[in-house]
Amino acid sequence: MHEREDIGLSKSGGNGKNLMLLAEKIARLTARGSLSPSAIPELSLFRRNAPSEPASYLHGPSICLIAQGAKTVMLGDDIYRYDENHFLVTSIDLPVVAQVNRASDEKPYLGITLRFNIQEIAQLIIDDNLPLSKESGSGRGMAVGSVSLPLLDAFHRLIDLFDEPEGIPILAPLVKREIYYRLLVGEQGLRIRQIIEAGSQSNQIAKAVEWLRDNYKRQFRVEELAAYAMMSISSFHHHFRALTAMTPLQFQKWLRLQEAKRLMFSEHLDAATAALRVGYESPSQFSREYSRLFGAPPLRDIRNLRHNTAVEKG
Repeated sequence: MHEREDIGLSKSGGNGKNLMLLAEKIARLTARGSLSPSAIPELSLFRRNAPSEPASYLHGPSICLIAQGAKTVMLGDDIYRYDENHFLVTSIDLPVVAQVNRASDEKPYLGITLRFNIQEIAQLIIDDNLPLSKESGSGRGMAVGSVSLPLLDAFHRLIDLFDEPEGIPILAPLVKREIYYRLLVGEQGLRIRQIIEAGSQSNQIAKAVEWLRDNYKRQFRVEELAAYAMMSISSFHHHFRALTAMTPLQFQKWLRLQEAKRLMFSEHLDAATAALRVGYESPSQFSREYSRLFGAPPLRDIRNLRHNTAVEKG
């Protein structure tokens, strides 16, 4: 594992008072637990009163802001750490392992996630005639950036709309548009533009990721997926791994195993049935690959998950 070069947590920031106010607002709104989804489309508020165990999930295109606490996200061998002075931006669906590192009853972890509406961002680029990116190659589809005061102020105004629900349909789109604008013209704007701009390598990989997400049960040939993305096989392999830290086949396997885990936990399916449901033909192969990803065989892993969930609920 190694940390990305664009990661670096400052010891202090110039947003202290504004962060305290934002933390107070989120703490009030999440007094009974996280809000996901919230009254504002694409916005979720999160609260944890203790550090969490590592959890794997598909992290969609979004910006994640922390008003109080700290979190670590792992993508392949890369580690992304962010806190009150840094945000996490993701431009494509990515398989991650995440963990809240700093949280307590006295100072809970308080976070915000705004999921990107790609159509709205594309329209903003067109309406404001923002310059196109000059892509020199695909980097990771995830990065950490510094929280600016204007960006923080925009999130304040978005959160304030919870106290003015009648204004949400009119005002929330305007505030989200400002947040998108500040991201597009900021240090991580290039990553977002590359996903949106038709013909860019990142945009083509994003389409392939979307196909895999919607068709993870199906067998496929990498040559066919490369053709779907309108790329040569070698270029497709290179840019897919650069963005997602996985090969297409590894990505499909991850999606299958995650869905199988959900089926066993939420719908109480046995391992063999869950394996067949997500596209595995061999239960033994499923069990081996499940153990490699989650660190325990299916039955034991689900038993531990149910126990930990019961403990968290008290």
